Amino acid sequence: MSTTTHYGIIGCGMMGQEHLRNIALLPSTCVSAIFEPNAEMRATSANFAAAAKFVDSIDALLAVPDLDCILIASPNFRHIEQLQTIAKKRPVPILVEKPLFTDIEQLTELDAFIKTYPAPVWVAMEYRYMPPVAAMLECVEAATGGIKMLTIREHRFPFLEKVGDWNRFNRYTGGTFVEKCCHFFDLMRLAIGTEPVRVMASGGQDANHLDETYQGDTPDILDNGYVIVDFDNGTRAMLELCMFAEGARYQEEISAVGPTGKVEALVPGPGRFWPEHLGAPPVPQLIVSPRHAKGPELREIPVDPELLEAGDHNGSTFYQHQKFLELVRGERNAPEVSLHDGKLAVLMGMAAQTSMKEGRAVSISELT
Repeated sequence: MSTTTHYGIIGCGMMGQEHLRNIALLPSTCVSAIFEPNAEMRATSANFAAAAKFVDSIDALLAVPDLDCILIASPNFRHIEQLQTIAKKRPVPILVEKPLFTDIEQLTELDAFIKTYPAPVWVAMEYRYMPPVAAMLECVEAATGGIKMLTIREHRFPFLEKVGDWNRFNRYTGGTFVEKCCHFFDLMRLAIGTEPVRVMASGGQDANHLDETYQGDTPDILDNGYVIVDFDNGTRAMLELCMFAEGARYQEEISAVGPTGKVEALVPGPGRFWPEHLGAPPVPQLIVSPRHAKGPELREIPVDPELLEAGDHNGSTFYQHQKFLELVRGERNAPEVSLHDGKLAVLMGMAAQTSMKEGRAVSISELT
């Protein structure tokens, strides 16, 4: 590898461009090749990757000689086939956006890929790296004495418009509780440190996209729900999602409680979508509440304004890229977010969707 790390990019829609802006902030990096079929997205991407060669296929991208790694930020339903193409033609380190897959029928193909791919693959789970969430994860064991209950609440705006409107349909996204919520299921596993065994959920499509049609099809993605997850050590976790709650002061509120106390992370939503009538967005907060103390400890967790400008995830995309770059350069031995992590996060989402549809508790073992 040269002193400059060269990236190949597959997909430069909204999330792909966030990745481009953050790669540009990293020292000694260069985006050398981009595959993006949409002309408007290609034109916008050129603003953040002036040296990149735009190619017409993944095969052409893989033929670019100096690539050190590849980022996959294409629509969800393309991830498995693109991973397989890279495996056949040029196995290099990969950062692949969540969700890792969208259809339970792809599980056999994914398992085969996991067993045989010779280079490291990092699944992009940006929420792990949001500064208030990272601060919570660092102190959660000491603050709680061991998590017994974990609650994640996200109140936010509806799904944004994307190229081709693919994110309006379960068949392309995997469903809202796969597409959007695999981040949160990943956080549950990470914070609790053990595996899920059973999922119970209730949800629906009650407000968003009901009056939209695309080529005669009405969107079928859910916009709200509750999910309860039982873990094999007896801990339980809950997710509350509402995607018609614009203007909430904090987009994510995460709390963990144990026998000795409680810790909370409060995370505002993206600044570019912040309603002007609410004034300036709040600073992210960490609140530690020992069980027998007089009062909680409140800590502000500010985020570098340059990183806020570079993306919608409180600087987490940059911090994730820093660590992925260390992996590509041989400065760390393994990805922090493995293919197994990405797989389990999707399976938890699929179990939630099945529970909502069938009105019953779903065991993770049913899906594996």
